[in-house]
Order: sequence, then C-alpha cells, then structure tokens
Amino acid sequence: MMKNLVLCLLLLVAGAGSVCGKGKADIKFDKLTHDFGTFPESEGVVSCVFTFTNTGDGPLVIHQAMATCGCTVPEYTEEPVLPGKTGTLKVTYNGVGRYPGHFRKAINVRTNAENGELIRLYIEGNMTVEDEDAEKEQVKRP
Repeated sequence: MMKNLVLCLLLLVAGAGSVCGKGKADIKFDKLTHDFGTFPESEGVVSCVFTFTNTGDGPLVIHQAMATCGCTVPEYTEEPVLPGKTGTLKVTYNGVGRYPGHFRKAINVRTNAENGELIRLYIEGNMTVEDEDAEKEQVKRP
C-alpha cells in the first residue's frame, strides 16, 4: 500500500513537472526581406515592419536586433511573446546624405527560439537622385 502511494506521488510530481516545465519558443517571420523599391532621395527615410509569431510552446524573447550599418535602426517588441502571439520588428533606413543607388542592409536578430537563435533579415531598395545637376555631381564624387 505504501509503495503504491509513493509510486502515485512520484508519477504525479513527474507529470506536473512536465506540464509546468519550461516550453521551447520557436519563431516564424512573415518575411525575411523587404524591398522598398525605388524612392527619391527627398524621401530618404523609409520604414517597414516585419511581423513574427511565436510558434513554440514557451515564451519568445528577442535578446538583440542589430543592423550592419548605422543608417538602419531596428525597434522590436521587448516583452516576451507568448505562444501563438505575434510581435513586430520595425526597421527604419535613413538614406539622407548617403550616396543614391541600390542598397541592401542586414539586421541580425538574436532570440531564445529553438529554431532560430540567430535570424538575418534584409531590407533593400534603390534611392534615386531627383535632378540632373545633382546626378552629374554624384558621378564626380570619389
């Protein structure tokens, strides 16, 4: 009788431990690249939003989102994202004072997700010069 009681208690504790145990977070972004297309230099500051979902069974935390260039600034959901819920990562590119033309920038995202501890997102586009005189000046730059 005592052995059965101890066995039942052990099974109960073991079962509760697996139910109460920490789940694993997984992350799924709606896209990994955003193309701004072509835009004029006068509209040199552009932004986009990447949406992500926690597809795991534990809280998802973004530890860091860092761009490879100072002209690109990421902002992200800082509180833990519960399973099944979504969060956002907004990326702003500031091309003001930069050379016009095509750009491609990477954003490195570090999370606690089991399926993507490090994820690389990209933004790209083509910033154009607005008038011919400025375009000729652009060609003269080293």
